[in-house]
Amino acid sequence: MSSNFRNAQGANKRKTYFLLAAMALLTWLVAYAALTYFGAGTTSFIVPLAVGISLVGVWGSYYGSDKLVLTMTGARVIQREDNPELFNVIEEVVIASGLPMPKVAIVEDSAPNAFATGRNPDHALIAFTTRILEVMDRDELQGVIAHELAHVANRDTLVSAVAATTAGAIAILSDFLTRMMWFGGGRDRREGNGNPILLIVSLVIMLLAPIAAMLLRSAISRRRESLADATAVSFTRNPAGLRRALETLASDSTVVRQRSNAVAHIWIESPLDGQSVSKLFSTHPPIEERIETLRAMESLGPNQ
Repeated sequence: MSSNFRNAQGANKRKTYFLLAAMALLTWLVAYAALTYFGAGTTSFIVPLAVGISLVGVWGSYYGSDKLVLTMTGARVIQREDNPELFNVIEEVVIASGLPMPKVAIVEDSAPNAFATGRNPDHALIAFTTRILEVMDRDELQGVIAHELAHVANRDTLVSAVAATTAGAIAILSDFLTRMMWFGGGRDRREGNGNPILLIVSLVIMLLAPIAAMLLRSAISRRRESLADATAVSFTRNPAGLRRALETLASDSTVVRQRSNAVAHIWIESPLDGQSVSKLFSTHPPIEERIETLRAMESLGPNQ
């Protein structure tokens, strides 16, 4: 089993790096397309402006992610005396993972779910809905906690911020350029010196880049979910606990009240599943796929 979850961790990390590189390449393509279509003089200020706007918004949210998510989800921070049994299970996983003890919060909600946030392990917070604490046994809850702490260990809030910054910059840049297209032309087009085929390709890139950026951002999120599942098994050495927890979530059709796109990616089960969201834009792999991956780890046994 150990080699199996390590292989899964390594594969998901490599795929994340590849997708982040693809995001960087897409940003370069958009900038190049803008220079080709409009000319350097027209666009020299737009690229840094788009990146700057995106950086301010996303990284401001990143540094205040724990407080922001608490507000958006209605989570309430609790202390040990509020739920000593929950704290005991969390501390078990904390010891196994080597991470600092996170803040713990509760969301009053009838749907079973959980999430983690915080810009680094020293500012981490994990939250549970009241329903998930009611329906899951100790092993299942341990699997959920391990999954959420895996997000903390893997710095997934940071990875998400990088992906969001890049996607945001591409969206803002493309929006600026599209508006410029309607209200004026590029230097090369006006002077008639541009290669028409290259201009058409540049135009297509600028129009389609925001969609491509959203697809890449969603793909990165799915990779990080799969990585968190594998990392959780490395903490607990018990894939059955997390597998049964996901089965419990899959069998429950209730959805958390806070289902905004802004926080959908942080829940262990996406609240947007089943709302006609294309798999390409989903922030989570299909839960059945995650269950089968964990079941495969179980079948290999503890010495594999």
